Amino acid sequence: MARRKPAAASAAATAGATADALGHNRLVRYMEEHFEWLLVRGYSAETVRTRRFVLRRFIAWADERGLADPREITRPMLERYQRHLFHYRKGDGKALTLGTQVQCLAALKAWFKWLSREHHILINPAAELIVPTPPKRLPRSVPNPQEVEAILAQADPETVQGLRDRALLETLYATGIRRKEVAGVGVFDVDLGRGVLQVRHGKGRRERVVPLGERASVWLDKYLTEARPQLITTEDTEAMFVTDQGEPVRPYYVANKVKRYMLAAGVHKVGSTHLLRHACATHMLEGGADIRFIQQLLGHASLETTDIYTHVSIDKLIAVHKATHPSRLERRRDDRASTNGPVSGPSLDEAREALLDAIATDGEDIDDDGADAVAADAPRARR
Repeated sequence: MARRKPAAASAAATAGATADALGHNRLVRYMEEHFEWLLVRGYSAETVRTRRFVLRRFIAWADERGLADPREITRPMLERYQRHLFHYRKGDGKALTLGTQVQCLAALKAWFKWLSREHHILINPAAELIVPTPPKRLPRSVPNPQEVEAILAQADPETVQGLRDRALLETLYATGIRRKEVAGVGVFDVDLGRGVLQVRHGKGRRERVVPLGERASVWLDKYLTEARPQLITTEDTEAMFVTDQGEPVRPYYVANKVKRYMLAAGVHKVGSTHLLRHACATHMLEGGADIRFIQQLLGHASLETTDIYTHVSIDKLIAVHKATHPSRLERRRDDRASTNGPVSGPSLDEAREALLDAIATDGEDIDDDGADAVAADAPRARR
C-alpha cells in the first residue's frame, strides 16, 4: 500500500511554522496532522496543547541529531531519548518528575501508534517502549477542617471582590471541582433551588452534576445577587466567576487566589486549588462517605484513581492504636509494681467503646480488596 503524504497544514499553522525554529523539520507536519486527527475524534484542545508541548520537546531532540523523517527513528533511538529525559536537568538543576517523563513518553507512544495506523511508517518503534508507572502517592499536606475554615475566612465578604472570592472558595471546597472546571462554570450551570452544580467542562469532556451543600449555596446566592452584577461589564457574560475587570476567570487566576488566601491564613502547604479538592475528598471519607460517592463527586472515570483517598486517616489510626494496642491498655495493679510508674491510656471499657465508635465511623466503605477488584474491572480514564 502506498504511503500517504501528510496533509497540508492550515494557514495559521503554516504561518506559525515560518517563524518556528523547528518549522523546517518534517516531523512538525506529521505532528500537526496527528493533532488534527485528535480534534476530529473529540479530543479536547487542552489535550492537544499539552501534547504539542511534549512532542515538540522530542522533535527538538531529534532535530539536533539530524532526524526529520519518522521512518528514520528506531526503538534504540526512542530508548536513548527516554534516558535523556531521565538525566535531563532544568535551569534550577532539578530533574524532570516521573510524571513529566511519563507524560512525554505516553504522548510519543500515541503519536507513533497513529503514524503506524496511517501507514506513514511500516513498523511502530514505540510499540515495545516501556513507560514507567508512577507510584501511587498519598495527597501531601492535606489541610485539616480548621485550616480550611481559616482559609475561607480570609475573604472579606464586605467588599465586592471579597464576596466573589468567598463564594469561589466555598464552591471549590464544597464540590471538590478542579480549577479548570470552576473557571468553566456558567451562571446557568448552577441550580440553587436544588443545590447542585453541573460541571460541563470536566476532565476528558465528562460532564457530571455535583451537590453544592447549604453553605456554598448561600454564598453563591449572595454573590450572584450583590457582587457579580457590579463586576460584569457586559450583560452577555455567562461565566459564573469573573475578574475585577469583568472577564471570565482563568485557571491560573483561581490558583493564585487560593494560594494568596492560604498564605494569609498561615497555611504553608504545597499546592493551592488542588489542596481544597483533596481536603473535600479526605474530609468526606473521614466523615464516613462511601468511596464510590466520592468517585462520582470528583469525576473520576475509575475507582482506581479515587482509591488514593482510601488511606486511613492518621488521626483516626492514632486514636484506634491508643485505644486497642496492648502496650497502651491499663494494666493490673500487681503488674504496675514492676514498672516505673502507671501506664497511661484508657481503661478496657473506654478502649472497647472507642473501637466501636471507630468502626461505626467507617460505615460501609469498600475495603482494600473490594476497591482493587472494582478498579481492575473498571475502564481506565483517558489521560
